[in-house]
Amino acid sequence: MRRRLAVVAGLAVLLTACTVPKDEPKDRGAPGPGTLRVLASSELSDMAPILDQVRKSTGITVRPTYMGTLDAVDLLAKGKVDGAYDALWLSSDDYLRLRPDAASKVVSETPVMSSPVAIGVKPRTISALHWDPERVTWSQVEQAVQDGRLTYGMTDPARSNSGFSTLISVASGLSGAQSALTEADVAKATPKLKQFFKGQKLTSGSSGWLATAYTRRGGVDALLNYESVLKGIRGLTVIRPRDGVVTADYPLSSLASTSPGTRDDVRRLADALRTPAVQRLITERTHRRPVVASVRAAAGLDPSRRRELPFPGTRSVADRLLDAYENKLRRPSRTVYVLDTSGSMEGDRLARLKKALTDLTGDFRDREEVTLMPFGSQVKSVRTHVVSPADPQRGLGAIRADTSALHADGDTAIYTSLEKAYGQLGDDRDTFTSIVLMTDGENTSGAEAGDFDGFYHRLTGHQRDIPVFPILFGDSDQAELEHIADLTGGRLFDARKGSLDGAFEEIRGYQ
Repeated sequence: MRRRLAVVAGLAVLLTACTVPKDEPKDRGAPGPGTLRVLASSELSDMAPILDQVRKSTGITVRPTYMGTLDAVDLLAKGKVDGAYDALWLSSDDYLRLRPDAASKVVSETPVMSSPVAIGVKPRTISALHWDPERVTWSQVEQAVQDGRLTYGMTDPARSNSGFSTLISVASGLSGAQSALTEADVAKATPKLKQFFKGQKLTSGSSGWLATAYTRRGGVDALLNYESVLKGIRGLTVIRPRDGVVTADYPLSSLASTSPGTRDDVRRLADALRTPAVQRLITERTHRRPVVASVRAAAGLDPSRRRELPFPGTRSVADRLLDAYENKLRRPSRTVYVLDTSGSMEGDRLARLKKALTDLTGDFRDREEVTLMPFGSQVKSVRTHVVSPADPQRGLGAIRADTSALHADGDTAIYTSLEKAYGQLGDDRDTFTSIVLMTDGENTSGAEAGDFDGFYHRLTGHQRDIPVFPILFGDSDQAELEHIADLTGGRLFDARKGSLDGAFEEIRGYQ
């Protein structure tokens, strides 16, 4: 099991002001009276207007730092939350409970709202499959995929709790497990899971980007995510499989490292979030379900009950399931790394790039194809390697050797190099395909922005769906890179305030 799998080896580096570099909490400073520094799941950013309402009634200001749930648990386990945060607010504490080194640092948990895993399906697909939305099972979904009649997108289970919860729901449903998943259940479900994940055509490190990519591409029949996310996407019928799902309950948790006064503020915040008025606001604005019995769920949220599937009872089962997904079950990845090695990268910048890429080799999956395309005034070389399950170290060693040989010289031909990357990838539809662009400056040579726009608009088929994930670094032009990301359906990552290796790692959730 390579570095990323135990799920939790690196930290997400997000693009808001309230984010953290890899493996290091941002210095949030000592909070003022009535202020709580909260480490929160990234999907909770939609709670900002509601937290503002709560501030007016309680005087408590929440200063959130958003990151992936599984990464937050790792930070907690390493002791890096102590003194940096006052509370924890994750989509679920289920994975936390599998980590005694993390669970011991939490002294209270108060569920605030809930949202089950669900499937959002296009109505015409439901009609073609002759499904009754109230009676669909995971086995029916798997059969539809096996018959070539259903494709879907979901988030990466190794980065996103929505993806992890979906994976557990699918594995439980297909194994017929009557209680928490065991290793025997995972082994029993693996043949069906292999068939099931042939239908996954879209992956993502976050629910927000998944929804955006689905809307932009329109090339899949369904999305697997939390019900609350799916309800926010126009044109989907939301189905909760009747054989059960995992549900997020968004507990607000106090930390053992905090003072009694701080814990009292956390309790007051939790109480305010559970008042009937705020619970109604939550369900109406976010499509999550209230946890207070006297408050009805918002219109459109099916009130019927579904079987609640338990989380795996041990970390070894969770890790085995994730390892199977990453290295055997999911479609393999195919990525071109377009790397600026112009003259301005000489010295520390090139050393940081080499370190980031070398570290990243511990994260590459079995069957993954990696192409390194360094450029200056033009593309300097094109070297492709495959991480073979039979001998992964051979491919990984070759990537490290090519990384070590990178040298800095020349101008900066961003757009010419991107055009060559698209030509290298061709029109392969059986992989998760992407381009990662790392540059420390503006385009100074070769094709210009308008030329690349024209080139991109002439692409057809699968090539048109290949996103570029640019990384801001050094003196790169944010507007230039944002345009590339927006044009191609990618996402911009910022390594200027955080770490370059952290940006590369976060992109892994999108590959």
